[in-house]
Amino acid sequence: MFTTYDPQYASNMVEGVDTAFYVIFGISFFFLIGITAVMIWFIYKYHRKKHPKAIQVKERPALEIAWTIIPTILVMVMFYYGYIAFSPMRDIPADARVVKTVAKMWSWEFEYPGNKISSELVLPINEAVVLEMTSLDVVHSLFISAFRVKEDVVPGVVSYMWFIPERLGNYEILCTEYCGLNHSYMESVARVITKEEFEAWLDSVPSAANMDQGLAIMRQNACTGCHSMDGTKLVGPSFQGIFGRTVTVLIDGTPTQVTVDSAYLYRSIVDPDYEVVEGYNKGLMKSYQGVIKDNDIQTIVQFLKTLQKE
Repeated sequence: MFTTYDPQYASNMVEGVDTAFYVIFGISFFFLIGITAVMIWFIYKYHRKKHPKAIQVKERPALEIAWTIIPTILVMVMFYYGYIAFSPMRDIPADARVVKTVAKMWSWEFEYPGNKISSELVLPINEAVVLEMTSLDVVHSLFISAFRVKEDVVPGVVSYMWFIPERLGNYEILCTEYCGLNHSYMESVARVITKEEFEAWLDSVPSAANMDQGLAIMRQNACTGCHSMDGTKLVGPSFQGIFGRTVTVLIDGTPTQVTVDSAYLYRSIVDPDYEVVEGYNKGLMKSYQGVIKDNDIQTIVQFLKTLQKE
């Protein structure tokens, strides 16, 4: 009923969600005004000055039946519109284009067939797409307001969201589950383009296999969400020019100067709370021991050696 392809909507989910919202809001607003007006009228009509002596009100079965049946009907009406808006969201078309979506503190990553990865969600117009979503760290929630779709992204669980983009343009993607320090900066863009433009864009996206292996491993494990590559201070120290630098760390609360070498980087990955760089907080980074293989850690270290300080 509400999976219309009217181009006035940004996606096929908009009309159903908006209709449910207007129905529920309208009923709620009507009763807010109505009940408030009745309360004011009762205050005026039954004020103590007009009725100094209390009168026992007899039971009225018809009234009691009415205020039970009418709210039940209204609740069922709201449920009906909510259900017919929600039901299509769970009915994923078999031919929907699959885009794997990874959430991590504090960014989104979208993977297309051929191991092609983008920080933006690029979509061809009028084609069904299903996002297969998971998180590398904490609970996130992907929300595209213009499409009226929202779904939690949970570590260890693959959740799904599907829709058909029906209007060209750029639409904001937000995380609506508080996920830490930079939660409010966890945003991206859903870019809806023509099918011809999409195919050309997809051909131009390099495969992740062609990316530097060390950088790829770090991105897969959400390292770049907390450590910048350009010197910007985030949750943890920047990776830019880190190798060979002398830093002050706190070991059991005692300031100690250490040189960032291969051994230090290894310790920081497997036991991040042992040597915390001064000015940063303990307990923010989990241990990656057993999560990232030792040879992959060495690959990361070799990559960090190449990041020169500007």
